[in-house]
Amino acid sequence: MRVDLFDFDLPDENIALRPADPRDSARMLLVRPEQTLALEDRIVSELPTFLKPGDALVFNDTKVIPAQLEGIRLRPGGEDVPVSATLHLRKADNIWHAFARPGKRIKSGDRLHFTSADGLATLEAEVTEKREGGEVVLFFNARGAALDEALMRVGHVPLPPYIASKRAEDGKDRDDYQTVYARENGAVAAPTAGLHFTPNLLQALYSAGIEQHFVTLHVGAGTFLPVKADDTEDHKMHFERGIVTPETAEALNAVKARGGRIVSVGTTSLRLLESAAAEGGKISPWEGETGIFITPGYRFRVVDMLMTNFHLPKSTLFMLVSAFCGLETMCAAYAHAIQTGYRFYSYGDSSLLFRKD
Repeated sequence: MRVDLFDFDLPDENIALRPADPRDSARMLLVRPEQTLALEDRIVSELPTFLKPGDALVFNDTKVIPAQLEGIRLRPGGEDVPVSATLHLRKADNIWHAFARPGKRIKSGDRLHFTSADGLATLEAEVTEKREGGEVVLFFNARGAALDEALMRVGHVPLPPYIASKRAEDGKDRDDYQTVYARENGAVAAPTAGLHFTPNLLQALYSAGIEQHFVTLHVGAGTFLPVKADDTEDHKMHFERGIVTPETAEALNAVKARGGRIVSVGTTSLRLLESAAAEGGKISPWEGETGIFITPGYRFRVVDMLMTNFHLPKSTLFMLVSAFCGLETMCAAYAHAIQTGYRFYSYGDSSLLFRKD
């Protein structure tokens, strides 16, 4: 499909730079793609009202790490050049794929020296491979838990470009850009649909008989990248590592068998569930890397409802929600959201989408 079909104009004032406080006070647009499009303006805290006992919410429990690194390139006999690297996919306990800048000045064999903002902590890596689009493979001088600890000291929260271009990261972002249920280290970007949940809301859902299950997909920096191709068939997705445990697969299959609905909290949970499901809809235990690219015409196997934030024009995520509800429906929903002042992107408001059959 033509990528420009997924374009729309978004005023700067609709881009959220801070989350709602409390988190579940954010607005939530209900989108029901029926014969006559039904839109409702609601609040996230009302979510239990629209679900039924026996339905199941599926959360992504990945935890954002400080994956933005700043430092210099060290090259014998060469000029020390300021560099930055955004980690996006872990390949081993001391090897990461990253997007590095300035890409043209970094070569295989270069050593990169990263320093914390206070100058008290350092971390080094060797560029072992130079790839397309500014991507490099980094071999660090620490591994495993030691590398994780070093990243916590040296790294920064990798705020999305549309926020970072308007303000600097600060101490609040380490808490704000993390779900309350995050537990598995490895994400470069937050699964932002989950940022709206509070302990009170989770308890209200439990009391209403709504099951809560967890999968893990470590969101990569590729989620920030725009689609530069003119046609969706020419776009290359970046891979992200995830896992669906046998216990979660069994529980979700039981929900479907008794007529309950699977409600995905976020596009990351949805992409992982669809990767783990067979054509008949049965979910199997799954672990690996997924680069699933969902565009209109895709037949969903598992997910019945999707809770998600408002996405960038011409992004793979806007293509995904257009596949879920229909392109015409989502264009109308986004036009309504813009006109009525919904806040967009990572720290913005939410939507609850009912799948178009």
